[in-house]
Amino acid sequence: MKLYNFIVSWILKKRTPNIELFINHPLEVQDDLRQYLIDTAKNTEFGKTFDFKSIKNSKDFQTLVPLHTYEDLEPQITRMRAGEQNILWPTEIKWFAKSSGTTSNKSKYIPISKECIKYCHYKGGKDLLSLYCNNFPAKNIFKGKSLMLGGSHSISTLSNKMHEGDLSAIIMENLPYWVLLQQSPTKEIALMDDWEKKIDLMAEQSIKEDVSSISGIPSWVIVFAEKVLEKAKKENLHDVWPNLELYMHGGINFEPYKKQFEKLFPKGINYLETYNASEGFFGIQDQPNSTELLLMLDYGIYYEFITLALSGTKNPKTIGLNEVEIGQDYEMVISTNTGLWRYRIGDTLQFTNTSPFRVIISGRTKHFMNAFGEELMIHNAEKALQLACEGTQTEVLEFTASPKHIEGITKAYHEWIIEFKNKPLDLAEFTIKFDQALKSLNSDYEAKRHKNLILECPKIYCAKKDLFFNWMKEKGKLGGQNKVPRLSNNRDILEELLKLNL
Repeated sequence: MKLYNFIVSWILKKRTPNIELFINHPLEVQDDLRQYLIDTAKNTEFGKTFDFKSIKNSKDFQTLVPLHTYEDLEPQITRMRAGEQNILWPTEIKWFAKSSGTTSNKSKYIPISKECIKYCHYKGGKDLLSLYCNNFPAKNIFKGKSLMLGGSHSISTLSNKMHEGDLSAIIMENLPYWVLLQQSPTKEIALMDDWEKKIDLMAEQSIKEDVSSISGIPSWVIVFAEKVLEKAKKENLHDVWPNLELYMHGGINFEPYKKQFEKLFPKGINYLETYNASEGFFGIQDQPNSTELLLMLDYGIYYEFITLALSGTKNPKTIGLNEVEIGQDYEMVISTNTGLWRYRIGDTLQFTNTSPFRVIISGRTKHFMNAFGEELMIHNAEKALQLACEGTQTEVLEFTASPKHIEGITKAYHEWIIEFKNKPLDLAEFTIKFDQALKSLNSDYEAKRHKNLILECPKIYCAKKDLFFNWMKEKGKLGGQNKVPRLSNNRDILEELLKLNL
């Protein structure tokens, strides 16, 4: 009880995010932050190369520092993984978040500084809990255990002084001891690298405890929940954990999983979404009944944006928060307190409000289909699938899609492989409803489908049970922040899955 009182007191003393500051002075907050980052890193190797000492404003920053992809920074990051310091950021860096953003074989290693852990990820966690306490005054979550479904970490292959792994594992490894006391299961189990063994042991231990909150990517939480229900011989998670009241999620769109979670929690549960990645903690759902995310402006991250139309061009112009428009898709560019400079993270988002700045995640720059000018974004696809499911009483678990180009007299079309929880009775009817929904949601797709002039009706394959799980397992990508790539302009992933589906 003493620990419970301490945590509640600490949370209540923690000031909720200063939304008034975000409304009245957002540009000043970001300008001050940019200059802090520049001044802090001016004597690093990178800072000297790009003359940080001469940067006094956003124009100087854009002129002197080019845009960077991971591939551009990879040589410096590789040296840092081998133990070199003061390259991208001045303080010691010994952690690297391993992330691909997809299930590709090539991993990215994102440097994680102590400033990033404390003033970005931990600050995000504190604000998340503060907002929850503000929106749901009961605050009973602190009476039980918090269950985090994350990944693992290991010694770097380049230096035994460096560690690399899933961001969630890095965060857990650096948590204060008194926070770990409220965690379930033990850290030793939570950080295991054998995913299947880990969820088995996690389920076995956690069903004996009073769990009040869960966090993790929806797709993996569902896999874990099935294991818990199997071991506990219960119908839903409320029968296992009667005091469970909060699920914190992020990483992928939650809407396609909502019905499955409603079955897991028939009495209802509170949901809080975050926009959190290996590269930084960007946003929090600050309104209980809205899917919009408050863009956090004081977490050591400076933001720039590229209009989607310019995203694929050479040296695209960036704009600041003062120029963004509601409803437009933008590629996000970040500079951070871990040494990512004008870094093209690959996410696309839309602003839903500019006072304060709130956003929804609309997709990834590499995860959309635009082979024929259809500009099909992931949020279009997920919403269309939801509408098609509602009209056919079915549910989608996982999917991926790619374009099929013209061959002989056959016109182009999109190919989809979908794993259904329960297959539609009439796949042709489902396909028609899905196609109609896509047309209603995306005018570019509708134009290309008009009278089958460019695109024919999509072709859908039903995936056999656990196809995507087994494919991820084959890739060594089970658990953590790994996600199935949903849309792609090339057919590599689709072809692999179609072969496994035979």
